[in-house]
Amino acid sequence: MRNMDADSGMKRQGAALLAVLAVLLVVGGAGFLLGKWWMTLRYPMLQDPAFANLDYTYREIMSDYLYGADSAELIHGAAKGMTAALKDPYSAYYAGDEGREYVQRYDDHIVGIGVEIHLEDGEFVVSSAYKGAPAEQAGIRKGDVIIAVDGVSMKGKSMQELVSRTRGEEGTKVTVTIRRDGLAEPFDVTLAREKIPVTTVHAELLEGGIGKVQITRFAEGTGKEFGKAIDELLGQGMEGLLLDLRSNPGGLLSSTLEVASRLIPKDRVILEVVYKDDRKRFTYTSTQSKPWDKPITVLIDESSASSAEVLAAALRESAGAKLVGMKTFGKGVVQTFRPLKDGSVLKLTESEWVTPNGSKINNVGILPDVEVGLPDYASLPVLPTDEVLKAGSLGQDVRTAELMLAAIGYDPGEPEGIYDERTAAAVERFQRDERLTPTGTISGRTAFKLMDRLREKLQEEDPQLKAAVRTLRGLMEDGKRHAGGLAG
Repeated sequence: MRNMDADSGMKRQGAALLAVLAVLLVVGGAGFLLGKWWMTLRYPMLQDPAFANLDYTYREIMSDYLYGADSAELIHGAAKGMTAALKDPYSAYYAGDEGREYVQRYDDHIVGIGVEIHLEDGEFVVSSAYKGAPAEQAGIRKGDVIIAVDGVSMKGKSMQELVSRTRGEEGTKVTVTIRRDGLAEPFDVTLAREKIPVTTVHAELLEGGIGKVQITRFAEGTGKEFGKAIDELLGQGMEGLLLDLRSNPGGLLSSTLEVASRLIPKDRVILEVVYKDDRKRFTYTSTQSKPWDKPITVLIDESSASSAEVLAAALRESAGAKLVGMKTFGKGVVQTFRPLKDGSVLKLTESEWVTPNGSKINNVGILPDVEVGLPDYASLPVLPTDEVLKAGSLGQDVRTAELMLAAIGYDPGEPEGIYDERTAAAVERFQRDERLTPTGTISGRTAFKLMDRLREKLQEEDPQLKAAVRTLRGLMEDGKRHAGGLAG
């Protein structure tokens, strides 16, 4: 309906413009004044003195700037400036390729060679190759270093440039140059780019019939991924659902609604979207087609944001779920993004979320029913992998390394941010245990391994997950007692 109204509006505007042009032709100078009046009526910003400044600046640059200028770049810059002037962290203008890359964030696939990369000592090291992807089929493996793409050295390049060079159109070819430990010379591998599925849902069946499902973000295919995972877990005997939304930044509303509709009873409210000056309100309700009768516990944390918060609130308020973890981020505003003809994208905050009970989320967040934090080491910053920490080094990075070493059982002494002999000795012990060259210094490979071991420790301990499991088991037991009482 909205498109139809827009089309009819354009026709009316076109007829009016023709009428004005006819007047211009007939009455000459008077017509010019009438045309100017119509333009300012149609475009009121032309009357703003600041717009005259913009017009003057553009014309002066194009006419007199010593080194010349590209008009498209100037206009894109002006659009970026307008959104920046809103001082809204969520509104932005992405020009050309930036816009296309932004839209691709929500695709259910990427087109590339299928590797995960991390930076190590300023080099691009393969963390893993996706199963069945071109890189894996060609024998590229963990630990390989990509030193060039299509003959262009990657030394000193950004991760974004590497990604841009390895991605492209499906079926096109790219040659990567690989350096591998144990081989005297680098070698080239030519790969045909393919569609690589983007996985946003990870599921497993825990002990006691608990189905754990983690959603990392809401992309185009998340709803289908979630439905498939749930069906598989039900087939394996799932009796309760533990939904992990920690560190989920949000994403597409359509996918969020798909997930919610699988778990929330039909016709119950999922959320309400309220627009500027309350001129529009949309209420979204569950379209559930398969009944759901399993208890639900949801894990949330400080990085659960936007549609992840919407889903958590809806599950609690409309499906009786329990929330475990920490207060969420508090992003309750909605951005609409519009791809333009040249691929550019305007992302603009246009509305806000309201939970089924009428609560706002923005700058408020959602409190859990069971509050559980993580160990202090879980919030440590990452270590730089392109710098060397050694005896005599000082500062926050050294203190971070000391705290990491202490957390995984290697005593570096008091974490004061001073890289002394005791710190070096702890690093050497760690390196020997990890079969690394025992240099006593921390650089790329050692830093990466240290952070990897810390992640493993957190996964093993994870007090939030353990609390969520206990909470869900309690709900499952209550359900069984209730069912038993009804049967009796």
